[in-house]
Amino acid sequence: MQQNSGGRPPGPRSVLLAEVAQATQRLADAGVPSPRFDAEELAAHIHGVKRGELHHVKDADFDARYWEAIARREAREPLQHITGRAFFRYLELHVGPGVFVPRPETESVVGWAIDAVRAMDVVEPLIVDLCTGSGAIALAMAQEVPRSRVHAVELSEDALAWTRKNVEGSRVVLHQGDALTALPELDGQVDLVISNPPYIPLTEWEYVAPEARDHDPELALFSGEDGLDTIRGIERTAHRLLRPGGLVVIEHADTQGGQVPWIFNEEAGWADAADHPDLNKRPRFATARKATP
Repeated sequence: MQQNSGGRPPGPRSVLLAEVAQATQRLADAGVPSPRFDAEELAAHIHGVKRGELHHVKDADFDARYWEAIARREAREPLQHITGRAFFRYLELHVGPGVFVPRPETESVVGWAIDAVRAMDVVEPLIVDLCTGSGAIALAMAQEVPRSRVHAVELSEDALAWTRKNVEGSRVVLHQGDALTALPELDGQVDLVISNPPYIPLTEWEYVAPEARDHDPELALFSGEDGLDTIRGIERTAHRLLRPGGLVVIEHADTQGGQVPWIFNEEAGWADAADHPDLNKRPRFATARKATP
């Protein structure tokens, strides 16, 4: 018999940890990208503990609702819809059906924007987040640039039900409206415009992960035959809103890296258009500066 370092046989494995192991295999068989993490996260959510505390759950306290949650994830319902929360940088956000679930790759987009705003010689920078969805970007900017004034724009009433919950008590000013016509009262005053717009080509529908295709709102995913329709519109909005020298930061698909900077060209009144990689070294977002007259 295998002995542990104290000379005693290892104790029996807890019921919950044994169930988590089975759940991990079920999720893996279903094609879930991170089966172990999701199995543990759902176990922690159902049992009201942190992932690192699962071994403290007594066998008698095992909750059979865990398998209901696993079945939902097995059917590729997003983890965040089941738990009702998503984590983004230093934030915990309310999410669910009707709102786009923020993705980890967007954190690098926001990180660049935060650094850029901090480097500006502006005491109270004015920031606009277009297509805000859950409010993740706007809230991160407000939290990490403490003296900023942040406006967030969202069109969908379904999404706004979640956004309102998330921005409650924050400094973010929320507006319902179209990103392409938003906030004319701020024309020429904004220091930074940032957006994670819809950018998936309609032709790519069948290749989108089930979690996004079947559960995220179509309005937040697809944008014309090449995926760039909304980005073209946001280029015009950003140019209208920004002061001379102001910056635009816009997320795009990793396959669009060569295309988006061309939208922000010199003829349209931009300078220093460039692409930037995410943590996986894939092209993820473009930036440009409004040219000075």
